[in-house]
Amino acid sequence: MVKKEAEHKKKFVTVTQTASPIGREESQAKTLIGLGLNKIGRSRTLSITPEVIGMVTKVQHLLKVEYS
Repeated sequence: MVKKEAEHKKKFVTVTQTASPIGREESQAKTLIGLGLNKIGRSRTLSITPEVIGMVTKVQHLLKVEYS
């Protein structure tokens, strides 16, 4: 689950895709692409910004999230 910004003071978030966007809204597939993910098991380490937090929140059911 995604933590609120006030709860974490880390600078990066690592997101790993754990599920497929097939059969879901097109916007969710586009959000995964925006995060740099397109296949199950792929990971990206991203800087924490309001934009990234918003995208992660939108597709959190398709991701594993780790703060570092």
